[in-house]
Amino acid sequence: MTNPAPILEAPGQRARFVCAKMPEGGLFSGMDWRISPDPFPLGAELAEQLQGLGRLLLQFNRSVNLLYRLSVAGKQPGWVADWLDRGKPASLLEIQRAAAFKNDLPRVIRPDIILTETGPRITELDSVPGGIGLTAWLNQTYAAMQNGASTLIGGRDGMAQGFAGIFDSAPTVHIVVSEEAQTYRPEMTWLAGQLGERFQIRDARFTNFKDGDAVYRFFELFDLPNVPSAGTIMEMALARRIQLTSPPKPIFEEKMLFALLWNRNLRGFWRQELGERFLNELQKLSPYTWMIDPSPLPPQGAMPELNLTDWQQLKSMSQRERELILKVSGFSDKAWGARGVFLGSDLPTADWSAAVDLALGSWPTSPHVLQRYHKPGLAKAQWFDFAQEQLVDMPGRVRLCPYYFVHGQGDAARANLSGVLATICPADKKIIHGMTTAILAPCCV
Repeated sequence: MTNPAPILEAPGQRARFVCAKMPEGGLFSGMDWRISPDPFPLGAELAEQLQGLGRLLLQFNRSVNLLYRLSVAGKQPGWVADWLDRGKPASLLEIQRAAAFKNDLPRVIRPDIILTETGPRITELDSVPGGIGLTAWLNQTYAAMQNGASTLIGGRDGMAQGFAGIFDSAPTVHIVVSEEAQTYRPEMTWLAGQLGERFQIRDARFTNFKDGDAVYRFFELFDLPNVPSAGTIMEMALARRIQLTSPPKPIFEEKMLFALLWNRNLRGFWRQELGERFLNELQKLSPYTWMIDPSPLPPQGAMPELNLTDWQQLKSMSQRERELILKVSGFSDKAWGARGVFLGSDLPTADWSAAVDLALGSWPTSPHVLQRYHKPGLAKAQWFDFAQEQLVDMPGRVRLCPYYFVHGQGDAARANLSGVLATICPADKKIIHGMTTAILAPCCV
C-alpha cells in the first residue's frame, strides 16, 4: 500500500521538504534559486487560456513552415526566406529544405510569457528549451505534499509523460547534450533516470545510433560545428533511419517569427492559415516586433507604429520613448539566456546607440529584432530563507514557461500542456530570467 503524501502545515517544513528532494547532482550546473513553500497560483481564466494556447502555437508553427517553403518556391515574398536564411551555412539550408523534413515541426513548444501590467505577453518561442527536467522535478516534488497538489498544472507526472510521448514507439531515445548546453545536463540526466533505460544521455561524440531510434537534439543549430556527431545524426535523419526532434530547421530558432506575424504585407497569409480569431489572439499576446533591416526607405516611408524613417533615429529617441527591447534574432550564442538583450529605457544613450549600431552592422549575418516592451506587473510571492529561518515576502515580476508536447502525426497532432514553470524575479529586475535571487516554482490553478 502506498504511503499517503505528508501534510506539512508550516511553510518552513514544506520548503525543507523541497530542498531535501533535490537530486544529488543538482538540476542546473552551477545554479541555484530561492525555494517557495508552495506552487505559484494562476487564476482560472489564465490557466484556461494556457490550456488552449498549445493548439494556437502548433498552428502557428505549421504556418511558419508553410510560409518558408512557399517563399523559397516563389509563391510568397522572397524576402521572407532571405530574412530567415541570413547567416546560415548553405549545408544547413539544404538540410532544412530537404524533402525528408518537409512537414516536420518541433515536438516541444515553450513560449516565454511575461505577466505584464496589461496582460500576458509572449516574448518568444523556444523549440529546444531548458527546464523540462526541472519542471518535471518541481511538479513531482510539490505533488508529494498534499498542500494544493491536486491543482498542479500537469499533475505529478505530466511533464515526464508528455516528454516521453513525443518519441512514439522508438525503442531507444538518445538525449544528445552539447557542451554549450552542459548547464542543463543534470536536469535531463534526472529525467532520463525517471523514464527508465529506454532514455539515454549522450555527449556530443556519441554516434552508435540504431535504425528506429529517436534522437532528442539538446543543442541549437548554430552550435553544429561543435557537435562531432552532428554529421551522423543528420545523415541518418535524412534517410529516415532515426527520428530527430527538434527537426534541423533554423527557422524555428528565430525570434523574428513575430516580426513576420506583425508584417502588414503578410496579413493575408496569416489570416488564411491561422483564421481571423487565431490571428487576433496571437497578435494580442505578442508584442509588436520589427526587423532591424538597414535597407533605405523611400522618402515618404516610415516604420509602422514608430514613425521613424531610418533606424539611426532610434538613437535620438528619449529614454522614455525607448520602451523597446533590442535582441539578436537567433543562430547565435548570444540568442539565449538573456544574452544579447538590450532594454532601451534602461540604458544610457551612448550604450543604447552602441546596441543600435551593433544590430545594424549585424544585419548580413545575425539579424536583430526590435520589440515593444510591456512592463511586467507585480505579483505576490514568498520564499523561505533557510539562513534566517523565516518566510520572506517578495513582490516580484513573473515569467511563465508552459511546456507543450506534441503527440501524434500530421493533422492528428495535438499540443498537450504538461506543466508550467514560474520564474519570479525581484521587483527591481527589468528583464526576467533564471537567477540566484529568483524563485522557481511549478504552477497550480
